[in-house]
Amino acid sequence: MLSLRARRAIPLLISCLTTFTSVSVFADNTLFTAMDDPATAKKPFDGNVQAGYNAQSGNTQNSTLLANTTMTWFNSDTAYSLWGSANNTTSSNVRSSEKYQAGGRTRYNLTARNYMFGQVGWLNDRYNGYDSRSTLTGGYGRQIFNEPRQDLRVEFGPGVRHDEYYGGGRTTRALAYGAANYSYRLTDTARLSEGLSALANDETTVNSETALNVAINNDFALRLAYTVTYNTKPPASAPKNTDTTTSVTLVYGL
Repeated sequence: MLSLRARRAIPLLISCLTTFTSVSVFADNTLFTAMDDPATAKKPFDGNVQAGYNAQSGNTQNSTLLANTTMTWFNSDTAYSLWGSANNTTSSNVRSSEKYQAGGRTRYNLTARNYMFGQVGWLNDRYNGYDSRSTLTGGYGRQIFNEPRQDLRVEFGPGVRHDEYYGGGRTTRALAYGAANYSYRLTDTARLSEGLSALANDETTVNSETALNVAINNDFALRLAYTVTYNTKPPASAPKNTDTTTSVTLVYGL
């Protein structure tokens, strides 16, 4: 049963999602958020691999390597997806950031606009205080609209999260989950998108990703993304509430 703080956080979560759907923002589904509609999938399998690398030498030595992949299988009413990502940063030959994530999602269409979902995720981010963070959620989703130029879907439901902290200790707690995705096709080759997800109990974690995807040819695309993670009660070993990442990656469609 959700704690009093979690019940108090639910109206805030709903308010955030309402604000999200009522303003001109743009979204993506590479975050821990809603899946594509299997009823409108153009092929039974869709996947991609993304990679980016940046290096600086001379007076300062820095390097950043990031990679992720998503694979999704579509049937007439169902979809299944697996994903994973890695991000490493080194400064003056000392590792300063290291994050690994993996997960899976499923979606089952009840009607043309209503569906059920389930998803599981795992995170290792010791520089932000987590040896391990495992999350399991499920619930109801609504396809607000799905058009050639734009797409919007929202979903919410209960879940549970198990955290193991880098500084020691562990917790397992129930939570409330909500997510929204919006995307808008600017041209035949460019799409702007925004993804938002929130997990709330006595602490609330909000993830946001704004991305621009530009197709280079039939196989490759360039992707610029800005992600924000906000935690109301971060671990003691990583006390800052907000983490941001800006990335430019080359995307290869499988």
